[in-house]
Amino acid sequence: MTEKPSRDRQKSSIATLKGLLPFLMPYKKQFVLAGIALLLAAGSTLAIPYAFKQMIDLGFGAAGEQSTTHIDLYFLALFGVASVLAIATAARFYMVSWLGERVTADLRSAVYRHVVTQSPEFFETTQTGEVLSRLTTDTTLIQTLVGTSISMALRNTLLFVGGLVMLFVTSVKLSSIIIVMLAAVVLPIVLFGRRVRALSRDSQDRVADASALAGEILNAMPTVQAFTHEKEEASRFGASIERAFSAAMRRIRARSMLTMMAILLVFGAIVFVLWLGAHAVIQGRMTAGELGQFILYATIVAGAIGALSEVLGEAQRAAGAAERLLELLAVRSPIQSPMHPVSLPPRTAQGASLSLRHLGFHYPSRPQSAALSDLTLDIGAGETVAIVGPSGAGKTTLFQLLLRFYDPQHGSILLDGVDIRQLDLHTLREAIGVVPQDTIIFSANAMENIRYGRSDASDDEVIAAAKQAAAHEFIERLPEGYRSFLGERGVRLSGGQRQRIAIARALLKNPPLLLLDEATSALDAESERLVQAALEAAMVGRTTLVIAHRLATVQRADRIIVMEHGRIIESGTHASLVERGGLYASLAALQFSQA
Repeated sequence: MTEKPSRDRQKSSIATLKGLLPFLMPYKKQFVLAGIALLLAAGSTLAIPYAFKQMIDLGFGAAGEQSTTHIDLYFLALFGVASVLAIATAARFYMVSWLGERVTADLRSAVYRHVVTQSPEFFETTQTGEVLSRLTTDTTLIQTLVGTSISMALRNTLLFVGGLVMLFVTSVKLSSIIIVMLAAVVLPIVLFGRRVRALSRDSQDRVADASALAGEILNAMPTVQAFTHEKEEASRFGASIERAFSAAMRRIRARSMLTMMAILLVFGAIVFVLWLGAHAVIQGRMTAGELGQFILYATIVAGAIGALSEVLGEAQRAAGAAERLLELLAVRSPIQSPMHPVSLPPRTAQGASLSLRHLGFHYPSRPQSAALSDLTLDIGAGETVAIVGPSGAGKTTLFQLLLRFYDPQHGSILLDGVDIRQLDLHTLREAIGVVPQDTIIFSANAMENIRYGRSDASDDEVIAAAKQAAAHEFIERLPEGYRSFLGERGVRLSGGQRQRIAIARALLKNPPLLLLDEATSALDAESERLVQAALEAAMVGRTTLVIAHRLATVQRADRIIVMEHGRIIESGTHASLVERGGLYASLAALQFSQA
């Protein structure tokens, strides 16, 4: 039972590195060129000891003018070999470095492209800081593996095999002794290498934890400072960094021990065999040139083994990184476009109709708590429906289902008579405009932030949408107008200004269905009046759903839906609901009495 996990980890390591093959296969030509350069470099290295033997035995052993000629020839030959080695090594370095950079870029793009297609369920359990750590730190380790480690491993394997062959050519007896001794020392090196891989994975996990913590706190800095938690958060991050440091030191200690074991055991075996060779020369069984050749080949073999142990450590670490990246790529979003999507009917002048049939839904992270229960609702094209109710009633959940961020466990949603699960995700979401409660402003200028609603919109169309959302005047007053950079997350704007940018973005999209989630919640009275007028104009020719806690913003809706605990408990106009004296009347009385 104790051996099985170890074997599973070893298989996992091999399988993990095989998972990188799809990223390597498009560059077969570059691998072939790198392989040719590698063979030339290894062949040149292996030729040097033989050239030294010839120079010692024939060059120095000859007499007079002939000796000078021999020495000149052998030194010229040696320089020629060194020249080939230099050119081949430079070519190999260029090609493998190119491959490392190219494969890493492809891998980063693939991971990011995959992550942005995940549903919100994925981000319920995965911190963005951890994803960023995998995109940066882990891919850098893969770059080292592809751009350095693989090349070094192949080079040193060739040198090891070629050097070993030449050792036997030089002296079968001494080579046999050295092989037996090397076999005895390789086993502990391999066993210890497994521990290095486990420690490498743990080290990467701790770094990802620290990155995730830093990302979370930096995004919430105003809150941290408002509650004077700077020292506490700095201490918490410091503790996380110390855990990462401790894990890294365990890995480094293990790799140091692995390197020390490899060098001591391998060179100890070689020194013993060379001692035997020195006695063979004294006794006349070997020439000085043959011993010199044997020493150089033994050094090449020993150096190759030492380099391979170092590369093994890098490969173990990269295998841990590859495992984490491939785990991320293996995640499949439960929300997918159908294999054969259907099309929506042509858009009408009134907007889109919407039907909700017996919806039942709970969040994956809260399976015991129903967010919606048997909810049925029909909304006609062009109708404006307000949805009100206490926090937790299921209003925002309903919007998330309409956008198909999640699928209901029960029931269906029909847009213009078509089940939204039969629509391509882009087709569905292009038909819906959203103004969320938490406005997202990107690190770009005002023009590009509004153009996010429709990327092919002209500048004039962007400005028209901004005017419709009562955003044009304040944008014009910015230092560079529409070209003004708004800062990360829109820190240079007030809450009301950010919300008007989001409204302009939705209006630019011009969808048949408009979802407004507390669209005027961050506005002052004057701005709310302006935006409310703009929204009423925008509602013409489209179906609109409005979520609002402030009941004054929904009084002019065609219909008001009152929700509580994921169910519709009341429906009607403002006047009829107040007259009925239910939950809506209580909410209205509370708000208007406070006003």
